[in-house]
Parts: sequence; structure tokens; C-alpha cells
Amino acid sequence: MKALFGKLAAMLALTLAATFSMAHDHGMKGKNIVETAVEAGSFSTLVAAVQAAGLVDTLANTKGLTVFAPTDEAFAKLPAGTVESLLEPENRDQLVAILTYHVVPSKITSDMLERGANTAPTVQGDSVVVTLDDSGATINGANITATDIMASNGVIHVIDTVILPE
Repeated sequence: MKALFGKLAAMLALTLAATFSMAHDHGMKGKNIVETAVEAGSFSTLVAAVQAAGLVDTLANTKGLTVFAPTDEAFAKLPAGTVESLLEPENRDQLVAILTYHVVPSKITSDMLERGANTAPTVQGDSVVVTLDDSGATINGANITATDIMASNGVIHVIDTVILPE
């Protein structure tokens, strides 16, 4: 259970870091995923979710993570009331599952991907499919809008849609 919690926290931290895509251009790679996300300012929903899930410490301290971080706009695409419901204490397990589905327990940079479909296991337990082709990169159909935002404990890729496990 402790290992699962750690992985979930790591996923959340990576997600937060992804929200700060501008951090990569400003030399913030010395900051962990959570610090990077907080400073970015475009991931307030993700940060709130990570806090509600109790994953901050894990995401800040676990090394070698890849976070596919949805922006605030990505969370806004969810049906009305979804985010608020997920932040309720009684829905913590579901929130953790969603957040950890956005985290891969190894560091994957864009240059490591092959053209076509690339499958990667997530901290949540299911796999995601990252597709690279002439039109760009996607993860389970969500567009990857910024890549390779380096943090001291992993890498963040920004996505425009929240991806959900089955």
C-alpha cells in the first residue's frame, strides 16, 4: 500500500510539473515536479488534486518519473461538477487512480519514442499509448502540447485533455 501511495504521489507531482511548460525554458530543471508545477501557474487544478490525493511528497521526492500533466483548461473540459466531486474526501481513491494514470514510473523523454504507437505502463497499473506521427504526439488521444520539461526528479509533458483509466 505504501509503494502504491508513493507511485500515486509521483504521478501527481509529474502532472503538476507538466503544467509549468514554460519552466523548461527558464532553467527550472533544479526544481522537483511539484515545485515546477506550482511555479508555472497553469496547473492550479492539478496541484489542488495532488494535494487532495495526498500525493505531494511522493511526487516531489520520487525519482525517474514521467508525468503527463493536464492543464487547467484540460480539467475544465470535464463534465460540470466532476473536478469538485473528485476533490471530496470520499472520492480520494478514484482521484488517486486518475492522477496515477497520468504518471509513468520511468523517465521518458520525447527522443526516446519511436514513430507509431508506444505503450507504457502507468503507476495506476494500466498502460497508456503514446502515438508519434507527422501530426504530432498524443497520449490516449489527448494532444501532447509541450514536451521534455525537465525537473530534478523526472520529466513533464503537457497534455490538453485529462485521460481516464477504463
